[in-house]
Amino acid sequence: MKRREFIKKAGAAGVAGAAATTLAAPAIAQKRIDMVVVSTWPRDFPGLGTSAQRMAQSIQDATDGRIQVQYFAAGERVGAFDSFDEVASGNAQAYHAADYYWKGKHPGWAYFTAVPFGLTYTERQAWIHYLGGQQLWDELAGEYGLKCLPAGSTGVQMGGWFNKEINSADDLKGLKMRIPGLGGDVMAKLGASPVSLPGGQIYENLVSGAIEATEWVGPWNDYAMKFYEAAKFYYYPGFHEPGGFLSFGMNASWWGTLSKTDQQIITAISGQENDKVMAEFNANNGAFLAKLINEHGVVVKEFGDDVYDSFGKGSNEVFEEVQAHSDLAAKIHASFEKARSEVGAWMNLADGAYLRQRNRVLGLS
Repeated sequence: MKRREFIKKAGAAGVAGAAATTLAAPAIAQKRIDMVVVSTWPRDFPGLGTSAQRMAQSIQDATDGRIQVQYFAAGERVGAFDSFDEVASGNAQAYHAADYYWKGKHPGWAYFTAVPFGLTYTERQAWIHYLGGQQLWDELAGEYGLKCLPAGSTGVQMGGWFNKEINSADDLKGLKMRIPGLGGDVMAKLGASPVSLPGGQIYENLVSGAIEATEWVGPWNDYAMKFYEAAKFYYYPGFHEPGGFLSFGMNASWWGTLSKTDQQIITAISGQENDKVMAEFNANNGAFLAKLINEHGVVVKEFGDDVYDSFGKGSNEVFEEVQAHSDLAAKIHASFEKARSEVGAWMNLADGAYLRQRNRVLGLS
């Protein structure tokens, strides 16, 4: 008797379990999340565009399609520089961009891409993760209804392409140059005429003569842009973007609706891309620099001390203006400057000294 009762109860439990399983599937299906990602990069553009596309696909793959991601390159849904407003308004859920494009809204945005004489990739990682950088980024982004995460770095960038030699600071006066961010403000202090253009519009403006010089990234990307067809002098190092960091910015309200699990998935994928992009640029820049020189006769030149000193003078003037903008701008600058001083001193003692000795002993240039 007891055995029959046990079997009946077990059967009932099995039916209940099957019903629970049947109900669970639709409940999970209802949790599908639609995500639109817009970017400031051309589709399939090496490093920048491909990283944004890869990140969008990774979010969908990591959630087994529960988060359905639609990716739009620059101009496919909105213009490159309209990405910020598209996401802040909630029309899209995320952007992939360089946050210094938004410095017109607040100069603090520039610090989360690059500022003159700023942080290298390694230094910036320390600032963002352990010295208060992410918290300040959250504070700034929160004022615009956004949540931002680091999503890549291009490393120390080249100084740019010029259609004439730059032998002194006087050669910068009147120069029409594509250079965004605070670097553009510095060039204006030196008498140049800075222009901010999205990547897809630089080549045509350089070829037509609408601009006489441009900075972009480094040999790998610059080769793809074919700047060598319009300018032959390729200067280094860039004072304006020692890190060139990329951002994955999301609508804060949308971000707040996500589960902790989904937030962690997106954060992890963003961190993965942050590392991979830097590695990818380092892996490619050397080979493409050789191609620029050997195949296209590009002349690589180093800025002289006179020119670099002028960059420093202009940068100090710009930083004074930034700090006067607002309390938040001053707070961001102070934190950034402290990290540059403390982390930079260690990096110079450790990495800088080692590289100098290694290259001397091995005869590396």
